[in-house]
Amino acid sequence: QVQLVESGGGLVQPGGSLRLSCAASGFAFSSYAMDWYRQGPGKEREWVATISNNGRLVSYADSVKGRFTISRDNAKNTVWLQLNSLKPADTADYYCNAATIKASGYWGQGTQVTVSS
Repeated sequence: QVQLVESGGGLVQPGGSLRLSCAASGFAFSSYAMDWYRQGPGKEREWVATISNNGRLVSYADSVKGRFTISRDNAKNTVWLQLNSLKPADTADYYCNAATIKASGYWGQGTQVTVSS
């Protein structure tokens, strides 16, 4: 059974940092590229970052480029998103997923990030 468990969110001041984690199980994690998405209050869910299955290729949305870093450890079935220089506009629920899983309609519970002074 596929399971994605996001954690690491919280309340942080503008300019602060957080490290989000996503623990995956129930599928061949090392075979899939992994994505992070976010959904802000009253907004559609948007793509944030992608990392290839071997971790060698990464890509970011323009809104987070230079501030966020995606990484993974296939031995731990875990993908991370390091959030630096946070802005109030980064306030959102953050989710990880893989394309093939997303296509099935499954999403984890997400982790909430609030950037506020």
